Amino acid sequence: MPVSTKPPTRVLPALALAAFACVWLLDLGVVQPNRIVSGTGYGLYAATGWFGAVVVSFLLAVVIVLATRLTPKRFGALILLLTTALMAQPLLLEVFALRKLPEDSAYARIGIGAGFWCLAFFLALMLLETLGRYKASRRLQFSVVLLVVVSWWFCASREGLSSLSLIREYANRADQFSQALTTHLSLSLGAVAISAVLAFGLALAMVRRERLRRPLLGLVSFMQTIPSLALFGLLIAPLGALSAAYPFLQTLGIRGIGWAPAMLALIAYSLLPMVRNTYVALMEVPEPVVDAGRGMGMNERQIFFKVKLPLALPVIIEGVRITTIQAIGLTAVAALIGAGGFGTFIFQGLGQAAMDLVLLGALPTVFLALAADAILSALKFQRAPR
Repeated sequence: MPVSTKPPTRVLPALALAAFACVWLLDLGVVQPNRIVSGTGYGLYAATGWFGAVVVSFLLAVVIVLATRLTPKRFGALILLLTTALMAQPLLLEVFALRKLPEDSAYARIGIGAGFWCLAFFLALMLLETLGRYKASRRLQFSVVLLVVVSWWFCASREGLSSLSLIREYANRADQFSQALTTHLSLSLGAVAISAVLAFGLALAMVRRERLRRPLLGLVSFMQTIPSLALFGLLIAPLGALSAAYPFLQTLGIRGIGWAPAMLALIAYSLLPMVRNTYVALMEVPEPVVDAGRGMGMNERQIFFKVKLPLALPVIIEGVRITTIQAIGLTAVAALIGAGGFGTFIFQGLGQAAMDLVLLGALPTVFLALAADAILSALKFQRAPR
């Protein structure tokens, strides 16, 4: 495994010190008498006792020592240490629940404090930085992420964390959560798929007819500048009038609110990155490579599919990556017009002042965006020309 030859970085010790400060200065967890009241916060020592405080402090101290003078032999130890710390972090909440949750209150629950989130954030940053400097393979990176995700899922299913407010919100809405996941993926990925086909056609039209470049790019750029809520609102009236004039559209679910205006708005927002990337990728294929293909006897169709498109594919995939992440985020906003998805939980939680319900919608949205970024980034590097 190749190891970075860069000079020792100060990023890792700084991140470890920041994690140390946050975990001691901020609340690790909160005891709430019910789902709405904010409750009482507890720091690391009060939440886990001296044993938990010593273990966390010792772990961060070891990370600082290893990160201060990184050597090829220490990279593996640092990756193992950070991965283990991330995997075991939910156990802190389980210890906190056993120590502080009152047994005589049926509605009491524990919430996740800012110190816990900051610790997870800084540990993840340190792990990513270490993997990057270690020049870890895609397989190793995927294995580390899979271990962390599986361990958190396993810890969340344990009886010790059944009192966690976030898990209780999920348990009360398990069926709604599954439906929201299906709706969110259908809207975002469906819009990306339709936009990819449209963008490819528009880019080809601009490549073949240069005079179309300015008006088409101007049109998709204009749609990108309209605020999302404004675009959702602008589509309500025409789609409502259209469904009233043609009742059969209502049987298809096309109304002024719901999935139809959300899908159209997401397609409009998704066009610019993919049109621009596809056009630039096709135009920047080196002319000597094209001439070499012609010299080998290829016709224009063969040149496009065997020369231009393979060389342009990494840049095209980059446009799809940007668009997919953007669509996943905007789909949450589409819940305001009745489109469904995880945004439903976010806005319900804001209306009820229940922040764990907000997290029930926000965290899966973030996870889907990160998963899409990782998958499409790996596909882009795999398709990159050697």
